[in-house]
Amino acid sequence: MEGKRILVTGGNSGIGLVTATELAKMGAEVVLACRDTEKTADALKLINEVAITPALNLSVDLASLQSVRDLAAKFLGRYERLDVLINNAGVFPRKQRFTEDGFEMQMGVNHLSHFLLTNLLMDCIKASAPSRIISVSSMMHKKGELKFETMKGFEKYNSSVAYNQSKLANVMFALELAKQLEGTRVTSNVLHPGGVATDITRDLPWLIRKIIGLMFVPPEKGAQTTIMLASKETLADTNGKYYDQCELADYSRLADDEVLRQKLWQVSAELVSQ
Repeated sequence: MEGKRILVTGGNSGIGLVTATELAKMGAEVVLACRDTEKTADALKLINEVAITPALNLSVDLASLQSVRDLAAKFLGRYERLDVLINNAGVFPRKQRFTEDGFEMQMGVNHLSHFLLTNLLMDCIKASAPSRIISVSSMMHKKGELKFETMKGFEKYNSSVAYNQSKLANVMFALELAKQLEGTRVTSNVLHPGGVATDITRDLPWLIRKIIGLMFVPPEKGAQTTIMLASKETLADTNGKYYDQCELADYSRLADDEVLRQKLWQVSAELVSQ
């Protein structure tokens, strides 16, 4: 990975932090996309203890599309190349919340912010080919349905329903992107990291978080699929695939619906341009 530049959203904790640390250890130049917090500063210290090229953070609030635009502008103003984009960040609020732009928080952060960021960086990614785009989804996408009318909020909110929908959107976006990127030497793949105990569960009751911590695997194991997709040379041409814990896997049949995928793309493009 020496000489490669990688941008990781949500790289200050959990899977993202392990991913960033391991890729930096391999020689990659890691750029985090996180809010400027004490947690991010601590994450950079950990990464830079092993990094060959010092890592840094470009501040962003993924609950604000303007902040995402500012992030892209900062990145493009500083760099001419992006070898790997890892759309890793995610939220799972227990109660219904909304982004700065009025979107349901999970759809806004988990899908729309990454949709916008990827498209804003696309020319740079293409110019850096061979390059890779990796989206972190979840096996829970298989329980998801796309209901476009809920993108700005549910009449009756269920955190799991909202999460599953946002994760289905991740898979559909990654697969539609892969189709559009054919012949460009840029790949788009998506993954389920396994059941991982991370900060995404921070809004859940203490007892549930404790149970999850006992049942789920640590981030060190959960990050392995992302690390593999970012670094493995034999996967350089792999495009439009879904991986579950480092193995090729089946995904929701809804994600094979090209008409629905294209509608999601169109609706997403319209929403982020408002």
